[in-house]
Amino acid sequence: MQKLLHEGVEVEASIDGYYAADFPEITAEKQGHRHPVHTVVVTHFELARMIERVNRRFASLLRTEMTKLGIEDVGPAQAMVLMAIGDVELSVGELLDRGHYVGSNISYYLKQLADGGYIGRVASQRDKRSARIRLTEKGEQLCANLRDAGGAYNRVLARDADDLRNLEIAFQTLHRLELVWGNAARYGI
Repeated sequence: MQKLLHEGVEVEASIDGYYAADFPEITAEKQGHRHPVHTVVVTHFELARMIERVNRRFASLLRTEMTKLGIEDVGPAQAMVLMAIGDVELSVGELLDRGHYVGSNISYYLKQLADGGYIGRVASQRDKRSARIRLTEKGEQLCANLRDAGGAYNRVLARDADDLRNLEIAFQTLHRLELVWGNAARYGI
């Protein structure tokens, strides 16, 4: 795993059979195995592309679940904003810190969510120019419904202790990438 953040790491091909043509393939014969197993070297770019694909598929899944729930006035991005707010009251700045949002997008999303009755804005007691945001009952219900729907997918992903451990490792690895990439962007390598 140490090689992951410096040069790359060798992994088996993904389920969809994706191989990067410009990465060296290593066969199992070279590794002392009888049957060939193709591997690719995973780089930061490949990780970023995979994260993008997973994010798009998750957005599609959210859209499907919201359609089943009869929700047509918000999209997956707004639903993720609602989930980021959760059961706390927070400022727009705090919300920006919790998620991957562009400032202009978050203002648009919050207006849509307020117009749809999913969030309420409360003037800050300390600074009347600043607003605090919280979920309304309608927003809380949507989040609860999405969490319930997500439970079925969690059961598919985490069938046993090994699956749970793999999910934990994936989360920790992604979190580490977030920290490394964020620090590198701010401070350089």
